[in-house]
Amino acid sequence: MTTLRHAALIPLCLTGADDKAKAGLALDLNLPAGADEQIAVETQIPGRPSKPVLVLHTEVKPRSVHTVEGRAALIHAICHIELNAIDLACDIIWRFHGMPDLFYRQWAQVAKEEALHFSLLRDHLRQMGFEYGDFPAHDGLWRMAEKTKHDLLARLALVPRTLEARGLDASPPIKKKLVSAGDMRAGEILDVILRDEIGHVAVGNHWYRYLCEQQGREVVATYAELAEKYDAPKPRGPFNLEARRLAGFDEAELAALGE
Repeated sequence: MTTLRHAALIPLCLTGADDKAKAGLALDLNLPAGADEQIAVETQIPGRPSKPVLVLHTEVKPRSVHTVEGRAALIHAICHIELNAIDLACDIIWRFHGMPDLFYRQWAQVAKEEALHFSLLRDHLRQMGFEYGDFPAHDGLWRMAEKTKHDLLARLALVPRTLEARGLDASPPIKKKLVSAGDMRAGEILDVILRDEIGHVAVGNHWYRYLCEQQGREVVATYAELAEKYDAPKPRGPFNLEARRLAGFDEAELAALGE
C-alpha cells in the first residue's frame, strides 16, 4: 500500500477476526498519510467473520460471572467491542480526507492498540476453553458509524466521545466483578485497555475540538445538537470522572453529562 489511508482498508475489509487483528497490528505509521486522496471502495465494509451471530443488544443477556461460562461471555462481549474498534479506527482513516497528517497517524496508532486489546482478550478466552464467536453479540458501535459516515464532526462526537467514552465508565466495575470472581488475568487486561482507551478518547476529543474551532462552533452546544440529530444514546452514570478528565473532557462537558 502506498499510503496509510489505503493501508487502513486492509484490516477493515478482512473478514477473519484473527486476520483483522494481525493486519491492524501491522499498520505502518511511517507510510505517507495520503491526506488529500479521495478513495473509492467497492467491497463490503467492514469485513465480518461468520461468527458471532449478531442480535439486538436487548437479546444479549447478562450471565453470572461466578461461572466459567458467565465470565467467558462477559470477556467475549468486550472482545467483540475491541474488534469493532479496529474497524472504527480504520474506517475514520480511509473515509475522511483533507485532515492533517497527524489525524491519520493517531488513528492508525489507535487501530494498532485496539488490535492488541482484541488479541489479549481472545487469547484469554482460549485459555478458558472458548473462542471468539462462541457467544452472540450486538452491532451498536458500527450502526453509529454508519449513521455518521458523511459527517466527520458527528463521527468524532458520537463514536469516540460517546460510545467509546462509555467504556471509561464501565471498565472499573467490570474489572471489580471479574477479579472478585477470581479472574486476575482479565483484571490485568482491563487495566491495559483502560489506560489505552483514555488516550483513544483523547484523540477523539482533540479532533472534535479542532473541527469545532475551524467551523466556529461551541463545543457543548454542538455536541447536544449532534446527539439529538443522530439519536445517540444518552450517557448514564456513574461516570468515571477521573478517566474522562484525563481523556480531555472539560468541566463544562462533565457538568452537561448530568443534564
